[in-house]
Amino acid sequence: MPPSLGRRALLLGTGGLLAGPMGCSATSRTAAGPSTSVPPSPLPPLPTTTGWRPDRGDVEPDVKLRAVRVVEAIGAWPAGQGGAAAAKRRMATLGAEPSLVDRAGALRPDADRAALQVIDAQYGGILADSASVLVVCRQWTPGHAGGTTVDVRLSRARPHWEVTDLHPARPGAAAAALPAEAKRVLAEPRIGLPPAAEADIRSGHVHLSVLRALLSLVGTYRMDLSVIRSGHPLYVFGTDRPSDHPLGRAFDVARIDGHMVVDPATSRRLIESFMRDAAAAGSYNVGGPLRPSGGATANQFFTDATHHDHVHVGFTA
Repeated sequence: MPPSLGRRALLLGTGGLLAGPMGCSATSRTAAGPSTSVPPSPLPPLPTTTGWRPDRGDVEPDVKLRAVRVVEAIGAWPAGQGGAAAAKRRMATLGAEPSLVDRAGALRPDADRAALQVIDAQYGGILADSASVLVVCRQWTPGHAGGTTVDVRLSRARPHWEVTDLHPARPGAAAAALPAEAKRVLAEPRIGLPPAAEADIRSGHVHLSVLRALLSLVGTYRMDLSVIRSGHPLYVFGTDRPSDHPLGRAFDVARIDGHMVVDPATSRRLIESFMRDAAAAGSYNVGGPLRPSGGATANQFFTDATHHDHVHVGFTA
């Protein structure tokens, strides 16, 4: 089971180098003897991370694993291995296209070293010969903790699926003022927000209908979100229909009350209850690994392979 998506669940990295006496001296002198060498202070550690693994309930685990391995190879490196050239060598070793590094955006910050933890990988779409995998991650560099969501595009190939493009999240700058609902969602410990989703809310571009639904649902459930706005395909995958996500009118939930939606052991009753309550909170379009009966409209509930690993909650306005 992957780590919790809660933004408070992981420790932040320690930043900065430790300074010697007076902040810069490399030697010390005593009254009785000559200078002696002072060993350099060790680099402060970044958080320990674990490699992501697909769940037994994934419909195409190899697709997700390929997408994640590319993101991990670009977004994490030891001291001295920063920069595009080193990242491209890691891509070549992985058997992936090195030029993907040039499209990595915020996934490749300017730092001497970096640690990355993938906290979820969900489908943005899965078809017979193409796929979108949304790789949700936290990332640490010395003195900074952040992260992003990357829409990884793949095509079927042999011996494995081939990564063809990367679309890192672009949440936008934080708004100068936020509505009260946004502030309440950001402060709510029962709503787990990964970095890009949190930045979406701080940008002020998430619709009030989404924020109010989250506040309604959190009265009954603990939720770990995967995607809100940025990092999601602009169109419903494989179609020319605009997705509600980039408009700030949808959110995806990967974990309910601590249980992964993709895990077959998660209670179907819990998932159905959540989907029905999401519809009652105003969603016109609720998708997941099952389709509850009924609904105010013919398509209020839906299920497909793309949504076997999360619950999608969309709004018209």
